[in-house]
Amino acid sequence: MSESGVGKTMMKKVGRSAFVEVVLTVVYAVLIALGIRTFVFEPFNIPSGSMKPTLMVGDYLFVTKFSYGYSRYSLPWSLPLFHGRVMAGDGPRRGDVVVFRQPKDPSIDYIKRLVGLPGDRIQVTDGVLYVNGEAVKRERIDDYLIESGGGVQRIAQFRETMPNGKSYVTWNLRDNSTVDNTGVYEVPPGHYFAMGDNRDDSTDSRFLSQVGFVPAENLVGKAQIIFFSTDGTAGLFEPWNWFSAVRYGRLLQWIN
Repeated sequence: MSESGVGKTMMKKVGRSAFVEVVLTVVYAVLIALGIRTFVFEPFNIPSGSMKPTLMVGDYLFVTKFSYGYSRYSLPWSLPLFHGRVMAGDGPRRGDVVVFRQPKDPSIDYIKRLVGLPGDRIQVTDGVLYVNGEAVKRERIDDYLIESGGGVQRIAQFRETMPNGKSYVTWNLRDNSTVDNTGVYEVPPGHYFAMGDNRDDSTDSRFLSQVGFVPAENLVGKAQIIFFSTDGTAGLFEPWNWFSAVRYGRLLQWIN
């Protein structure tokens, strides 16, 4: 009888130890995931067309959190443990595609291209971007073609090149839009000016009452690579359409 009791006790100890091991493994996995998300990179998906053609609706991308240092918005749940940025380094460059918290509503993530640094003077005249009084180089390239209603929609494209050599493509949906001609925006210290590549369909820093200048603290990270992309034609419960919905040409594509 005593041997049987010992056996039962040993089995209980082994069972309890295995349960603790499982719990610790889960805890470690969560801590590692939170650490990677906080300090290394975070996945985002694109829900709107404001950054076309660089980023399309349905793109999934990685944003590096360490590129510009860290702020409260790098932390899970944006815990207000400190203010400003730490380990900021040289900060962003003109032309970087960045994720930031919307200045008017920090619960919302935005993704745009930084075109103005602290102290810059930004203006748009006849659709041309000016930085500190100098027009950013703008070259007309082939139209972007979209099949629509049995026909083809042509979208005018321009390649912009910043003074630092950063080059990217923008869209011009229509001439003489409300943001094709603006006043001069003087970027305050500690702030940035952001615009979407889809210039006529982007709510960005040009709209001071809606977005305005982006505080350095609001930067989340730099958009680096598209790791997955879908055209949205396959629903969650339509596995037979999953493979045809993937945009294979956009997978693992670096973001200019």
